[in-house]
Amino acid sequence: MNPQSNQAAAFRALHVPGAPLLLPNAWDAASARITEDAGAAAVATTSAGVAWSLGVPDGDALDRASMLAHLRRVVAAVRVPVSADIESGFGATPREVAATVREVIAAGAVGVNIEDGHGAALRPVQEQAERIAAARRAAKEAGVPLYINARTDAYLYGIGTAEDRLPQTLARAAAYLAAGADGVFVPGVTDPATVSALAEGIGAPLNILAGAGAPTAPELAKLGVARISLGSSIASAAYELARKATRELLTEGTYEATASRLSHGELNGLLRP
Repeated sequence: MNPQSNQAAAFRALHVPGAPLLLPNAWDAASARITEDAGAAAVATTSAGVAWSLGVPDGDALDRASMLAHLRRVVAAVRVPVSADIESGFGATPREVAATVREVIAAGAVGVNIEDGHGAALRPVQEQAERIAAARRAAKEAGVPLYINARTDAYLYGIGTAEDRLPQTLARAAAYLAAGADGVFVPGVTDPATVSALAEGIGAPLNILAGAGAPTAPELAKLGVARISLGSSIASAAYELARKATRELLTEGTYEATASRLSHGELNGLLRP
């Protein structure tokens, strides 16, 4: 296998139920490098953080070319595997999703997230399965065992009744896995009973979105989770610090919010080739 295929295989092997891959998602080259330096085994981008850093809102507002240019910088900044959040695929058709995946692989990434949320609804199951199948075919043609993390958003968007969400999610997960996905990402749920039911019912690596107030990583591991992401949490926390420091300066004339920070020399050192 070529080096990228080897890295893709290594990334795939990091998804172990009960010993989850921990992903504090990055949004630019510097945050990716900080993530790697802190000891993360891989880097995953956050589509929201990437969009915000480029001046557009999250939710399919970013164009493919801008995402890819940004992704190339992230990949170039680190040596660990990189997984790209490609939202719903940057394309209206399966063929366009395949084109996105080919470009993502060419940029050096070895994994993708593809979500079934579209606006405030979910794509029809068969339509989403066709998009995932197109992504898998593109990866096979490129000769890279790309890790496809199929995100399904019934819990995140609160679609359907509470009783319907678990069977709906399990049915979608099964369809996406049959279409070629490797794992399933279910954001919007952290209660232990539901997480355990998802881990047991999906039968493939389960990715959970965590954050303040969620069970700890060891607790989620015991429930069978194979991947834990922080999504846009770190990026939004960084922007909140920017707002806090700015307001402090403008209203109080002080600067205490910036007391805890990376030094200029340390950050320069992390980014030095």
